[in-house]
Amino acid sequence: MASLPNPLPTLDSLELGLPPGALLGTTLWLADAPAQPGDWTTYQQAPRAVGLLPVLIDVGAGHGGPGEWELEPEEMSYPGDHDPEEILSDFWEECCAGEAGDWPGLAAPLAAQGAPDAVAADVVDSLSVGTGPLKDPRLALVPARRSADIPTALGWMGPTNHADDTALLSAILRSWEDRFGIRVVALGFDQLLVSVAAPPTTLDDALAVAAEHFAFCPDNIWQGAGTLHAYAEQQLLNQPTWHFWWD
Repeated sequence: MASLPNPLPTLDSLELGLPPGALLGTTLWLADAPAQPGDWTTYQQAPRAVGLLPVLIDVGAGHGGPGEWELEPEEMSYPGDHDPEEILSDFWEECCAGEAGDWPGLAAPLAAQGAPDAVAADVVDSLSVGTGPLKDPRLALVPARRSADIPTALGWMGPTNHADDTALLSAILRSWEDRFGIRVVALGFDQLLVSVAAPPTTLDDALAVAAEHFAFCPDNIWQGAGTLHAYAEQQLLNQPTWHFWWD
């Protein structure tokens, strides 16, 4: 399973000093007030010891909060059962090959420019003060063993038009954790943001990563930059945040 067995109802007994918030089902605790700089750092270590990881949830983009979203944690498979390159190759053949030719393979790992959790904290603080695409970010805790598994543990259905089992995307996110030091830092109704400790610093590396992004989230190209080259140059070079959204 991607999630731990229903630890959220025991939050009150853990004395984590959480701000006012509410439990939503068994996979999400959500703060009542907007996130503030420093929240991520404060609630990263102690909850992790009991199997909870922080993430920002955007409740202000016109789709309401997660209580109004379709969350289906019981419908998700386990990310570790899937091979990320096979998934990306399959997505590529389904969506991208006609425009971009044969699947080019995985991008090489890149050198980290900072500790992944520290980079994530900086990105989250920036998002918490309104820098970026989030309208009303709230601190949340999700029962997950690693950052890449947060969308699956939550049962998030944002990419359902592209992949109806979010564990497929979490398998890719796990690979990006290993190769690029990403952390899942925010989710909206149909948006995913990750911090990146090892972003590409050359155009060749950025193009290799862009191919994976095209397979992972075609709308980033089709309804965004328009071409892989433009996307690589504008959205990936030296960028500490990757932003995905599915139509």
